[in-house]
Amino acid sequence: MIQGSAHRYGANIDTDRIIPARHCTTADAAELAKHALEDLDPDFVGRVQPGDVIIAEENFGCGSSREVAPVTLKGAGVSCIIAKDFARIFFRNAINMGFPVFECPEIVDVSETGDVIIVDLDAWTIENKTRGRKCKPAAYPDEILAIFQAGGLLNRIQAARTQPTA
Repeated sequence: MIQGSAHRYGANIDTDRIIPARHCTTADAAELAKHALEDLDPDFVGRVQPGDVIIAEENFGCGSSREVAPVTLKGAGVSCIIAKDFARIFFRNAINMGFPVFECPEIVDVSETGDVIIVDLDAWTIENKTRGRKCKPAAYPDEILAIFQAGGLLNRIQAARTQPTA
């Protein structure tokens, strides 16, 4: 179960706005997190609380294939991102890093900054508790869901290597 306050953004938030290239000199999540969204929302790092949720319009994570973009947001305490849709490379990088991302236009359309968002992973529902709206996000294919549930691609590979073969 994920529960946090929403931070609402528009469309086409590119990876350079998530983590500017000038800060991509490390892979340390804590260091990257200090600069999360600083060119888009200079006060974000001071406001975000562990468990908070980013809500965005279309094409979140467009631009370069910067693997540290989801690492940055996860390091800043963001629990997940809910958007109308994602740039495919960001979506895949997020899954590979074990960072939950959900496509759910219905929740995006009713959500504002400060709303309380609840994601029930068992029921596969997202609720905007503030607005009284609940719906199901787009489903993951089974293998993507397995990567997500394992906490990332490397964890999934490691688990597969340790499972006995039939």
